[in-house]
Amino acid sequence: MQTETVEYKVNGETFTGYMAYDDEADGKRPGVLVVHEWWGHNEFARKQAEKLAASGYTAFALDMYGSGKLAEHPEDAQKFMQQATSNMDQVKARFMAAKELLQQHDSVDSSRIAAQGYCFGGAVVLNMARLGVDLDAVVSFHGALGSPIKAEAGEVQPRIHVYTGGADQMVPSDQVSALVKEMQDAEADLTLVSFPGVLHSFTNPGADKVAEEFGLPIAYNEEAANRSWEGTMRLYEEVFKD
Repeated sequence: MQTETVEYKVNGETFTGYMAYDDEADGKRPGVLVVHEWWGHNEFARKQAEKLAASGYTAFALDMYGSGKLAEHPEDAQKFMQQATSNMDQVKARFMAAKELLQQHDSVDSSRIAAQGYCFGGAVVLNMARLGVDLDAVVSFHGALGSPIKAEAGEVQPRIHVYTGGADQMVPSDQVSALVKEMQDAEADLTLVSFPGVLHSFTNPGADKVAEEFGLPIAYNEEAANRSWEGTMRLYEEVFKD
């Protein structure tokens, strides 16, 4: 496996991403964008890119905040997230710059691109689907499901998988039901899995430590993490089959 830290610019600002791929694999393969949690571009996001590379994809863990913006306290994470999402044109520009960078990589078939995001990143990839961005698949892991942007019929291109915790206090049931109605009205291809009793951040093994340190209602859940990953791999196999 090859990994490389990639610095790139968006509207004059510097961002730092992470590319992972298998250089011994033959031919071009699909690319997958990884959008980080509200903490910022961290080791967890990079590990997800490496897991994707080990599964046969070229993955790019992008940066939505800007180089050096990595939160260690929830207040800072909230601040970074609010700054990044204050302007949806800015969010889209940062996402599209990373998408183009991934598409230009020598190992990537530029016509086959997916995106997956965690927490904040889950909201980002869902919003890109709502905005009609050309993607084959979008996956949200414990992401916020509400949005000021509403999907329009015929505009949503990717197949969408949403994995959420049934006991996630940050993604209440009214958000879940509203997303289902929104995507049905938009005639989007949505699969939604709700894991009973599971809290926010269930894919991140570091969630329990953070929960204890800051009193947050989050927790890692190995079964939900594994099942959501397996479902995502099946989705990619289906949408990317030759």
